[in-house]
Amino acid sequence: MLDKRQKYAFKKKLDELRKIKGQHTELISLYIPPNRRISDVMAHLRDEYSQSSNIKSKQTRKNVLAAIESIMARLRYFKEPPPNGVVFFVGMVGEPPKLVAEIVEPPVPINIYLYRCDSQFYLEPLEKLIEEEDVYGLLLIDRRECTIGFLIGSRIEMAAYMTSRVPGKHKKGGQSQRRFERLTEIAAHEWFVKAGEKASKLFLEKDKLKGVLVGGPGPTKREFVNGNYLDYRVKEKIIGLYDTGYTDEFGLRELVNAASNDLEELDVIKDRRLMQRFLNEIRKDSGLAIYGEDEVKNALMAGAVENLLISDALEKYRIKAKCKSCGYEINEVREKVDEIKCPKCNIPMEIMEKKDIVEEYAELAESSGAEVEIIGRESEEGEILYKAFGGIAAILRYKWNSG
Repeated sequence: MLDKRQKYAFKKKLDELRKIKGQHTELISLYIPPNRRISDVMAHLRDEYSQSSNIKSKQTRKNVLAAIESIMARLRYFKEPPPNGVVFFVGMVGEPPKLVAEIVEPPVPINIYLYRCDSQFYLEPLEKLIEEEDVYGLLLIDRRECTIGFLIGSRIEMAAYMTSRVPGKHKKGGQSQRRFERLTEIAAHEWFVKAGEKASKLFLEKDKLKGVLVGGPGPTKREFVNGNYLDYRVKEKIIGLYDTGYTDEFGLRELVNAASNDLEELDVIKDRRLMQRFLNEIRKDSGLAIYGEDEVKNALMAGAVENLLISDALEKYRIKAKCKSCGYEINEVREKVDEIKCPKCNIPMEIMEKKDIVEEYAELAESSGAEVEIIGRESEEGEILYKAFGGIAAILRYKWNSG
């Protein structure tokens, strides 16, 4: 199983590959599993090369053949595939065309052999490798409404919202009241059947469902669960019943918070507790919480950081580039790195190194013994970290002053 840092780095690479588009069907994706012989792959590529020589468009034919040649040249350095297999993404991109060649070693073994030529790289088999393992069903219910959702990693998603036609309380007494109460119970039963069928259908569609949390105000949720309105396979996965004030979309987060003691090993709960600790130190003005790129980096280099909190939404890179004409060099953090022009010559500089700032800070933390927590922006805590604190913060081991 991948840790959060491995998952972040792999997801970032897939995001970069996803943005690459070809002019025509000239981008090659080649998946080689660990048990495939390189000689067999080379024979297949020679066949593809021969067939591609018949492509009618001169430019497309030229680009496809160049991509196949590039893959074959790189494959000659492999005696056998790596333990997890290897994937080649190669093709001509842009105008004038420029060869893009990415070799990806999957974090876990792949079991397919695949060659595909398209206008974009084929990423689906690799995307499946980083699907969240922790998927929990969320169900909020009372006699008025029902909300069904999922906790996927640290992300909360609403899947369905329904309202009932169960009548409210009847104030009149006597026979009329008893008749009204019977009708109300019939309507409530029909409502519970409808809600149970919908929830069961949605939950059973999730292959990786690890558990179900049920919430709502008052005793209705217990009445619903005890009444066997849920499929038995879903009912077996119920972790607990929790009191919430809301049964709409706002209640989903409230439900996860209420169940935090039962889910304390999940990333979403760890992230929340760490961010709460950070915010408490900020409020107390204890000097043990800092934020901002420069301040956090200096504290990391001094070994003062206990926990590094960093947002996965940061789109910044450490760029080292050099001008081939005058030799001018830069080493700085930038958001956009498509093309960097020399400030002296006004010509494109050669990028010598491009490093994700998240990886840069994580390596500094690792070398100083600090714990790294990469927090997803899709959670409430991740949004606070990104918007209020610039995406980089730290909890210190001791008071530290960079000055």
